[in-house]
Amino acid sequence: MRTTEIVAGFRQSAPYVNAHRGKTFVVVLGGETIQQAEFHEIINDIALLHSLGIKIVLVYGARPQISSALESNQLTSSFHKSIRITDDSTLGLIKQVAGGLMLDITARLSMSLSNTPMQGAQINVVSGNFVIAQPIGVDDGIDYHHSGKVRRIDVAGIKRQLDNNCIVVMGPIAASITGESFNLTAEEVATQVAIKLSADKMIGFSEANGVFNKDGKIIAELMPNKAESIYHKMVDNEEGCSSLRAFLRASVTAARAGVPRCHLVSHQINGSLLQELFSRDGIGTQIVTEPAERLRAASISDIGGIIDLIRPLEDQGLLVRRSREQLEMEIDHFILIERDGLVIACAALYPFNEESCGEMSCLAVHPEYRDADRGQTLLKHIVLKARQRNYEKVFALTTRSIHWFLEHGFKIGKVEDLPQQKQKLYNYQRLSKILTLEL
Repeated sequence: MRTTEIVAGFRQSAPYVNAHRGKTFVVVLGGETIQQAEFHEIINDIALLHSLGIKIVLVYGARPQISSALESNQLTSSFHKSIRITDDSTLGLIKQVAGGLMLDITARLSMSLSNTPMQGAQINVVSGNFVIAQPIGVDDGIDYHHSGKVRRIDVAGIKRQLDNNCIVVMGPIAASITGESFNLTAEEVATQVAIKLSADKMIGFSEANGVFNKDGKIIAELMPNKAESIYHKMVDNEEGCSSLRAFLRASVTAARAGVPRCHLVSHQINGSLLQELFSRDGIGTQIVTEPAERLRAASISDIGGIIDLIRPLEDQGLLVRRSREQLEMEIDHFILIERDGLVIACAALYPFNEESCGEMSCLAVHPEYRDADRGQTLLKHIVLKARQRNYEKVFALTTRSIHWFLEHGFKIGKVEDLPQQKQKLYNYQRLSKILTLEL
């Protein structure tokens, strides 16, 4: 890698380093991930997150390791509704496997060789009885025996350890109030921990690098309802690997309970965790909380709301005045953010297809909603639309918001940088500044 590429990558990641510092991430390490040859690289990346001030809770599973150990000992176990039935004959072996993995993970997090990213890390790893379990019991006439589910999470205890700069590690075995041990799924433990901690993210790994659409392209973002629909389709058609389906189901539960973002990346791509968290476009699929607000394309019925929003800015000379007739003709260029039926923000992308560029125009946010980066949300969507059209750049003309555009990657341009048609219409009396963003 050339020096310039290193510098560019480091600079691009800086905003995400600042955004993630002090946040709480719950990371699910399924047994399939742990058995990967490159698992040590994932541990190195998790250690890097910790060194950047991110609070980490690791929850590991052991499905393939348990199945292998049972087979080696000529023991069998069955599943009901994707949950292993843990009877007396298998519980002891499952505890051995889970305990061994705990020691292996702790050992890897304790590594500090000079030729690894963990040099001098000195990570404190803490495990304990943070999860109290209870038996699943009998379902459809099937007795789950020692298979359990989460009853309670010691939130205060976990937070104390995180505040002491420790990584908290949890396995699939948890004790009950009666002193019994129960076998839980890693996904359920991670989901309940993320919910109770009000974690900022839950992150999981699978063979696939997220969820793909029918064209074979990664779906960058899913709402819970859509994610649930995809999950059921996968189950019905026996599609996708088990780890993907398990995390997808867990993410739906977590997102609906308020966990803002659940990320799914591949354990087969070196550095996928870092690419997902520290690059602008990410690499996997996010399941995100249902928004209280809706970003959508504008329609004719929105004209009144848009006029109410932009008219005060037009009166102040901050926006070029548009008539209702003009807005009706140009409504297809507009996107907006709606909250409880009220248009609280809007922007437009005007096409200049011959020059492979577009103009971001008429950016407006309601005065009572200017403290939550809604302008940035609109900008991201405008840029996404421009990229989908294979535009090479987006430009904007402004008299007052110059610094805002500069903060979001635009650069000062000249009249000569505008498309020919726009140059002819440039108002030298208004003397708007020209900002350009290369795509």
